[in-house]
Amino acid sequence: MSTYVYGITASSHPALPEDMGGVGDPARPVRVLTQGRIAALVSDAPEGLRPKRRELLAHSNVLAEAGAAGCVLPMRFGSVSPDDETVLSVLAERADHYAERLAALEGKDEYNVKANHVEDAVLHRVLSENPELRAMTEANRQAGGGSYDDRLRLGEMVAAAVKAQEAQDATDVRHTLEPAAADISVGPDSSGWLANVSFLVARDGADAFLAAVGQLRKGHPHLEVRLNGPLPPYSFVEPGPGDSGLAETAGSGTAGEVARE
Repeated sequence: MSTYVYGITASSHPALPEDMGGVGDPARPVRVLTQGRIAALVSDAPEGLRPKRRELLAHSNVLAEAGAAGCVLPMRFGSVSPDDETVLSVLAERADHYAERLAALEGKDEYNVKANHVEDAVLHRVLSENPELRAMTEANRQAGGGSYDDRLRLGEMVAAAVKAQEAQDATDVRHTLEPAAADISVGPDSSGWLANVSFLVARDGADAFLAAVGQLRKGHPHLEVRLNGPLPPYSFVEPGPGDSGLAETAGSGTAGEVARE
């Protein structure tokens, strides 16, 4: 029977509820594998596991329950190891790495911030801040829309101004929120957002971070700012070489992505 891995924690972590269920239908009982000072939260892995919402939430719920009692390094959904012995072997091999990450992430949560432009608002902003664009827009209006070349040139200039504003706003998101965070992790550029950044925030500093998000929204009304958290620190686990022996992903997505919807 293969082993499903939810997360890594210290062997001193408080016990989970005896009836804690995980992925699968029926839900597989969650248990703890302990190797020295490090432990893994696991269950038997169901066959044919797919990243359906029910399963993603089950994965997330185990991490939330465990995370409420102490630090947990979350594994991504679908992390499956051949058996318990393989998990224990990797825990022993990577003990120092896991211990360092647990110490670094203790008392901290992840907050994910995504930002994009509100189209009408950002167009108003770039026009209000660019006299040349305003003059060209007015000239075209008075000329009944302007010639094809005039419209093309104006469109290209507006697009360039919006692109420059995207870069500036992405920088502003980081600079406004980074001082209230212990660490940051920048998401891929292909996300479809002008900014997609995860922040590692101490729990006793959450109010300051949320206040900074409010400041960002107030100072940038042309932005749609989406905040999700607190989440398990998926973006800050930093699995080292050798963790591929612990779990092979059998599916895509993370429970954190469900929470971010």
